[in-house]
Amino acid sequence: MFTESNELATPERGSAWTRYIPDANTPWNLTRVVHLHRRAGFAASWNELQRDLKDGPEASIDRVLAGKARSGEIPEGFETTSTLLADAAAASNDPARLKAWWVFRMLFSPDPLGERLTLLWHNHFATSNLKVDNLEAMRRQNETFRRLARAPFGELLTAAVQDPALLTWLDAPANRKGHPNENLARELMELFTLGIGHFGEPDVQEAARALTGWTVNEGQFRAVATRHDEGEKTILGRAGRWSGDDLIGQLREHPATAERLARRLCSLFFGERAITDDAIAQLAASLRQHNLEIGGAVALIVRSNLFFAAANLRSRIVGPVEFVVGPIRAFELLEPPPSTLVLADWSARLGQDLFYPPNVGGWPGGRSWLTTRSLIGRANFAAALAEGRGIGRPEPVNALALAERDGRGRGPDELIAHVAERLLGAEPSAKWHDQIAASLGPRSAWGPEQAGRAVALILSCPEAQLA
Repeated sequence: MFTESNELATPERGSAWTRYIPDANTPWNLTRVVHLHRRAGFAASWNELQRDLKDGPEASIDRVLAGKARSGEIPEGFETTSTLLADAAAASNDPARLKAWWVFRMLFSPDPLGERLTLLWHNHFATSNLKVDNLEAMRRQNETFRRLARAPFGELLTAAVQDPALLTWLDAPANRKGHPNENLARELMELFTLGIGHFGEPDVQEAARALTGWTVNEGQFRAVATRHDEGEKTILGRAGRWSGDDLIGQLREHPATAERLARRLCSLFFGERAITDDAIAQLAASLRQHNLEIGGAVALIVRSNLFFAAANLRSRIVGPVEFVVGPIRAFELLEPPPSTLVLADWSARLGQDLFYPPNVGGWPGGRSWLTTRSLIGRANFAAALAEGRGIGRPEPVNALALAERDGRGRGPDELIAHVAERLLGAEPSAKWHDQIAASLGPRSAWGPEQAGRAVALILSCPEAQLA
């Protein structure tokens, strides 16, 4: 769990990462409250938004970082239920149930930021059950990502690279003295730490020798001494009788790893052109000074002026999991809850199949999420959500009741404004409002069915694809 002691040092004067203090140009308003919850979680209920709007940024950000952002909708015995669902999913040999378990956590966990970071690391150390074919191993890997989501990166890196699912995925059991297999070594350097341009083919070959003997035995990581190449290796210009642990240490300390980690974190919290290379370099320097402390870097980002700057609002394309889970939270569709099996299937249809990333590079994200096919799929999901049964609920979204409960009128203008506030933080423009209203047909026919159509139209509009 995140604590204040994990934070990186307060930025120096002139740093890109100065702390956010509301002013006339960047006020603490509903738009920024929604922004906080959509980037650092999976959206929020109306009561949570109003609470944070009233309490101000410091208290609101504290709750997000501490894993206490949610109020009122956390099921009693959540962790016990989660464990039971995960156990049953692994025992069933049904991947759909494991996906549904994770969606359950995204919907109900008191720590939505922790789940977002778990998803980030699932994509960073991309491992697919298509090859692993072991749901228990995939479940354990997922729990490792969650447990170490805010830890020093060296701890996460060691645990990830010694994880049985990842070792199987990257053919580590075939890597032994005299017959090195380069898959794990290559991805360790190219994707998990240094990045392209910071190592050469000889480094990969020698790193593979350092990793010989790492294997999986009876579902557990094992370092088999008789399979390890104890000879001298030269990696990144340093010669020695390096082991796998030595290699991880070298990679952890290399400056390129801090920069890659900074870029990975910024990919989660910033949209296109919302962050500069100079700011990333400063974040990387802070990471190096603080033992690559992930939780501290996340706190520095989320507390910053850069995070709440106008350039970072509604500038990041929403991934399929966020697109599916967020509206359930925003419209408070949890009593009764939707089918998490159905929601996981929707995410897969939209391009993000949990536990099945497309390759070792993971999902590319960004604009790749928005193809002609996926946009049609998103519109279909929006209609299914509004209708209810399409997401496994017995009743449609009652948007009129929500607006009335929250002190709004029942007319189309009030309803459109309220739905936009829940999803986007505010209406994009008067022209946008008029276009939505015109698409709903004559006002004389206004009622629950048209209100549901308004929800579907707003959720599928271009502005809703950006968080």
